[in-house]
Parts: sequence; structure tokens; C-alpha cells
Amino acid sequence: MRKNLLLPVTALLLGTLFLFLGNGLHSLLLPVRGTAEGYPTIVLGLLGTSWASGFVLGCFFAPNVVKRIGHVRAFSVFTALTAIIALMTGVMIDPVSWVVLRAVTGFSTAGTSMIIESWLNERATNESRGVIFSLYIAITLVGVVGGQMMIPFGETSTTFFFMICGILYCVAMLPTLLSKAATPQPLQQVRLDLRGLYRNSPVSFLGILLVGTANGAFGTLGAVFGRQAGLSDSTVATMMSVAIFSGAVMQLPAGRISDRVDRRYVLAVLAGVAALAGLLLFLFEPGQVWIVLTMIAIYGAAANALYPIAVSHANDFATAEDFVKVSGGLLLLYGIGTIIGPTIGGPVMTAAGPYGLFMITAAAHMLITVYAIVRSRRRAPVPVAERETFSPVNAGTATTPESLQLSPRAAPLDEPHEDADGVEEEQEEKEDEPV
Repeated sequence: MRKNLLLPVTALLLGTLFLFLGNGLHSLLLPVRGTAEGYPTIVLGLLGTSWASGFVLGCFFAPNVVKRIGHVRAFSVFTALTAIIALMTGVMIDPVSWVVLRAVTGFSTAGTSMIIESWLNERATNESRGVIFSLYIAITLVGVVGGQMMIPFGETSTTFFFMICGILYCVAMLPTLLSKAATPQPLQQVRLDLRGLYRNSPVSFLGILLVGTANGAFGTLGAVFGRQAGLSDSTVATMMSVAIFSGAVMQLPAGRISDRVDRRYVLAVLAGVAALAGLLLFLFEPGQVWIVLTMIAIYGAAANALYPIAVSHANDFATAEDFVKVSGGLLLLYGIGTIIGPTIGGPVMTAAGPYGLFMITAAAHMLITVYAIVRSRRRAPVPVAERETFSPVNAGTATTPESLQLSPRAAPLDEPHEDADGVEEEQEEKEDEPV
């Protein structure tokens, strides 16, 4: 049964894997190579600021590009731009050029992600979308980590990995370009209602902005910290992957606990653990690799489990019809946080040294802890029986609000109607065509 559900989207998911392999490799390669080239930490932080800014803008404006030239042409343009820029960054070893080009990469990544997600939405049914959503999130995680773990198998001082990125992006184009399936409906226009988000859940609003700040700082400057702290390229790749995987493992148990107790208490505890891990790293600056990796695993487990619990808390106060609006707004708010984090992280690391990165993350997580406790005294939690069951959500700007249409927690999809003989059968035939 599950095979039949996934067959129509197998080729598209394969292309998604290659796309995120390229994203994971390129996002780690630039700070590692930039550190080796002696680029200032402030400039390396701007790489993350630039990418996140481009991604957020892409969520707003990429739908207009798709509307004008169509899904297939737009996907080809966005992916080609990403591949070209990956190759250009290997040729133009210049910090200013890298910062400018990362904004274009962020915009293009938003465009390709929205097109993939809308295609998955088009092929999904109420029966299959839960499986497709979970598999899509898993593929993005495996892709990013897999790309990062390529670093130990080559020299970052050459153009080798830049060329590998270009190849991965080109391969990602093939499944969509070779498909004969009908293009999906126009992309949804993204709107960001900050006042509405805050009224819905003040804790989720401020919490996700601060989570984005901390994750943006660590995601961009974690590799810089590792290289400046004396770690090898392979250890840096392992460190970044450990943080992601430990967070993925922690999501489900932490989420199940939040289904039974006030989610704000869970947010406070997790943020407190992340703050403590960051503070210990900042104060003691451990030199042993195993201690650093252990502390990063603890940090990643707590920090990367915050986002989905904050989203679940917000949606406890929202209807199924508002799920996409609320969750999409929070995802964009997270993106704004990822713009802030690297911007302030670079100057702090310049002034306080590489371990100063964790002063930023500790401050952000401590604020979450305090605010969650304060708000728990001012507003009663939603009764356990009325809460939405926790569902893991990808914490990051690598997915767009378009992906939320796939979530089982969104409003049910419209079922096809049989207006004349043979119409329903024709629709079923289209749904079986791989995409």
C-alpha cells in the first residue's frame, strides 16, 4: 500500500535528495574555505545573513516568477543559478563576491523548494500526505547531513568540492525536467502577519525568533568556530552533523512529553539545557575533541528540538484551517531570526574569540527560558484533550510555507469530483504517473 502512495513522487523526492546534498555541502564548504583563506569572522557571518535574507525574500517573490514563466522553466532557472553560483564561488575566491552570491543562492533555494513542495502537494492525497510529508522532511535532513559529511573525502583548498556542488545541483534538475506529469497549481502567495502571530501565542512568537537567532548563528558560524578552535575539516563536519542528528532524535521524546504537560515548561527546560551547554563551552573552552563533540551533541539535542514544540504550542490555539497560515508565518519569523544571528555573531566572535559564538546562543536560549516561565503564569495552557498531537517539523529555512500544505495537521485536501464518465479514472491515471 505504501509503495503505491510513494510511487508517484519517487523521482521528485530523488531530485530533492540531490538538491539538499548540494545545499549541505556548499553551506559548510564556504565557511571552512573562508576561514582557511583568513576572511574576517564578521564577513563569514554575513554569508549566513545574506543567504537567509535571500531565502526570506524568495518566499515572498519567487511565486511571481513561477506565475510568469511556469513551474518547469522556473525550476530550471533557479537550479541553474544555484549551480552556476556554486561554481563561481570556487573560481572567485573573494569575500565580497561570496556574500553577494549567497543572497542569490538563498533566493533560488526558496524558489526550488517551493516548486518541489507544491508538486508534492499536487500529487498528495489525504491518505498519503502524512507519509510524503515525513519522508520529505527526512530527505532534507539526510541530504544536508550527507552533503556535510562529504568534506572529509577531499581537499577544501581546491575547486574539487565546488565542482561536486555544481554536479549535484544539475542532477537535481533531471527528474523534474524529464517528467511528463502536469504542472501543479500556482504557488500560494506568502503573507506575514506579525501582530496576528503574537496575539496567537506570544511565547511561540518570541521563542521562534530567538531560536532562529541562535540556530542561524550556529549554523553559519559553527564551522568557523570549529576551524578557529583547531578542529580538522573532518571533525568540523562531524560536529555539525552531530548537532543536527541529536536534535532530530530528541524531537519525538520531547514532543511526546509536551503533549502531556504545558509545552511552555518543555520549552523552558530545553532552552535552559541549550543555554547551559553554550555557557559551559564559552566559559571553559574545552580543548579535547571528545568533550567538544559531547557538548555540541547536548546543545544540538536541546536547541534543535525547540522549533517544532514552539510551533505545536502556537497551533494549540489555532484551528486546522489556520495551521498553514500560523505555521508558515512562524517559519518566516524563524527566517528573520536566522538573518539576525550571523549578523551579531560575527562581531561577537571577533571580540571574544571563537567560543564567543556560544555566548550568543546562551543569551538567546536563556531569554526563551525566562519568557516561557513568565508567560506560563499569565495564560492557562490548552487542556491536554484539546491539543494537537505533536508532529516533528523541520527547523530551518530550507523548507518553505508551501511544504506545510502537506502536513497531516492542515485542513483536509479537496477530494476529486466525478463530473462526467471517465473523468475520475483519468485523474487517477495522472496521479500514478511518476513525477
